[in-house]
Amino acid sequence: MEYFVPTIALVGIVIIITSLLSGLVERSGLPLVVLLLALGALLGPHGLRVTDVGLTSPALAALATLGLSLVLFSDAVGLDLSEVRTRGRLAWRLLGPGTLIVAALLACSAWWLLGVSPIAAALLGAALAATDPVLLRALLRSRALPTSARIALRLETGMNDVVLLPVVAFAILMLRNGGMTAGEMRLHAAGLLLFGPLAGAAIGVAGILALRTVRARFGVRRDFESLYALALALTAYAAAESLHGSGFLAAFFAGITVSWQDVELCDCFLEYGEATAEMLLLLTFVALGLSLIWTGLSRIDGPTLLFAGIALFARTAVLLPLVRGVGLDARERWLIALFGPRGLSSLLYVLLAVFAGVAGSERLFQVTCLVVLLSVLVHGGGMMVFLRRHRPAVNTPVATPADDDRAPTGEPTTPERIGLAELRALRERGEPVVMVDARTERSYRADARRPAGAIRIPPDDPVRAAEERRLTQRGTVVVYCA
Repeated sequence: MEYFVPTIALVGIVIIITSLLSGLVERSGLPLVVLLLALGALLGPHGLRVTDVGLTSPALAALATLGLSLVLFSDAVGLDLSEVRTRGRLAWRLLGPGTLIVAALLACSAWWLLGVSPIAAALLGAALAATDPVLLRALLRSRALPTSARIALRLETGMNDVVLLPVVAFAILMLRNGGMTAGEMRLHAAGLLLFGPLAGAAIGVAGILALRTVRARFGVRRDFESLYALALALTAYAAAESLHGSGFLAAFFAGITVSWQDVELCDCFLEYGEATAEMLLLLTFVALGLSLIWTGLSRIDGPTLLFAGIALFARTAVLLPLVRGVGLDARERWLIALFGPRGLSSLLYVLLAVFAGVAGSERLFQVTCLVVLLSVLVHGGGMMVFLRRHRPAVNTPVATPADDDRAPTGEPTTPERIGLAELRALRERGEPVVMVDARTERSYRADARRPAGAIRIPPDDPVRAAEERRLTQRGTVVVYCA
């Protein structure tokens, strides 16, 4: 109980500070992770000594498990499977050779420079080949990033976990049970590669069928649908673990099933549930930033720094030639190859080995911490420069004569929800009406119907989009979001 109050205080402080500074951080282009690590250092034993979290802490194990499960589920739910089909060659190069060659290069470098065993080197290489969706979030939301580069990075961060996680899991199994027989290895392989994905897909299908039945008969509140999606992720994890499969792969395949079967549930999750997932990720980063991540600085020496340099730039060297001939121009290829930060995913993968009690895993974790800190500095700094350089100018809306003639009144002249008849009547009276199509990107692409004369404004940043399009501030804005 002595740690209960500081832990609750930590949760509150993290949410308050990150919420208040979120706008400032977004405008500056500074990665939010920098703020989280600084906040952790301030609250940790080297700062105000509010609390600390060790490698053996049950709280860290719970946060890491929930965080990784939700990272995998969120990545899968956020995938647009039509993009995977449309850009199949690009996806294959990023997720096949683009991921596995990088992991192999890092494994060979770790074995050569760090003197670890080949299996431990494979674990470290796979963990550090994972690019981080948390660090990339601001970049992926920026309109300055070309569409093809955004899709490529989103595909990579959303799907390379499913390529790398089996390598990490097998390496942990072999390090823990070096004397496994061939039969035991096949059993573990079946549990990992078969039971986990099947359990996740089954939970996803059953969950979608139940939701559709209840939704059609009684209706379901939209915010509760987002919680329902989170519950599917956690249930899939638990079901797979009970079958001796991988709960993390189950969470990913549950997300893929939701993405494939129910666009509406995906949109609900992206609206509300993603905020819950992001809060857990923020807390995990702060918990690691209290003291654990800074232990990576104790590993600074010549061979480790050389390995860290290889870990930061091997992906760029591998991807630049690989993404030729898939319809990308030179600038898009460079942007895809340069922006591959290592972050929470890498840390969580190595923490799995720590929680499993693998000998020497603490050293692997410290090396990973050093690479992540350098990646935050190098990749995060590069993204900040890119975002600041391409920050869109905010245009002041220009009032039209019709706007000037319409004196603002205290009460709205139209109801909040209007139908087609009311919209037609407004137009017949000559009222200035702006039609806005504010559907999510997934729903917009999935429906060929378009409101006549509507202006497309994605819902992720509507105020800035409206300012850039110089929409009137006095007319009636009719928003279509179904």
